[in-house]
Amino acid sequence: MDNAVFYKAISKYLPISAHKVRPVANCIRRQSCEKALAVLDAMPQKGAFFIKRTLKSAIANAMDRNNKLDESTLFISELLVNEGPQAKRLWARSRGRADRLIKRSSHIVVVVKEGGR
Repeated sequence: MDNAVFYKAISKYLPISAHKVRPVANCIRRQSCEKALAVLDAMPQKGAFFIKRTLKSAIANAMDRNNKLDESTLFISELLVNEGPQAKRLWARSRGRADRLIKRSSHIVVVVKEGGR
């Protein structure tokens, strides 16, 4: 492993299924941060908002820790979308029956790195 410095941001317990966020994450994985933010701005999915917020936080962490960094030199080194805990609820149906409603959540981890790929 090289001596590159990584900057990370984590968003936990987001109220969206990881299954819905992963296709958005696949579109911007291993891209420069500027290009990724532009792509996320154009995407209408709810998951794009959560990834964009986490990516901006990772960029801010990088700028805060190292004053010599320029945002144009950062790229997304790692982007993980994991499942969070599930809240299970009962959903009333007709004739006294009930279905189970599973409210899923997700965790997003964004790691940015300076320099080329």
